[in-house]
Amino acid sequence: QVQLVESGGGLVQAGVSLRLSCAVSGRTVSTYAMGWFRQAPGKEREFVAAITWSGGRPYYADSVKGRGTISRDIAKNTVYLQMNTLKPEDTAVYYCAANRGVGGLTQSGDYDYWGQGTQVTVAS
Repeated sequence: QVQLVESGGGLVQAGVSLRLSCAVSGRTVSTYAMGWFRQAPGKEREFVAAITWSGGRPYYADSVKGRGTISRDIAKNTVYLQMNTLKPEDTAVYYCAANRGVGGLTQSGDYDYWGQGTQVTVAS
């Protein structure tokens, strides 16, 4: 199966930028798209962004459009999420996920594999 490991989270001040990384291993040839989700305490897991593995086609949630950039480096088997102008409402655990091409890309149920998550805390 596909294994995912997130990194790059931490405690930051509002207004700064952060880049999260997701290292992908396993059967990557079966992966159609990679996604980023986030979940704050007491809230449902929320779609952030997705990208097709082969073509690099990005998709964004309205909440991060203009501030977030998803990208992937095929040679390094890594997916990135660049977040600019961070706000306190961006505080959440950020998860990387892999989709095998069945269904959509914007809901948790669309993904087959998940990482353990990385905490992002934005202080005012």
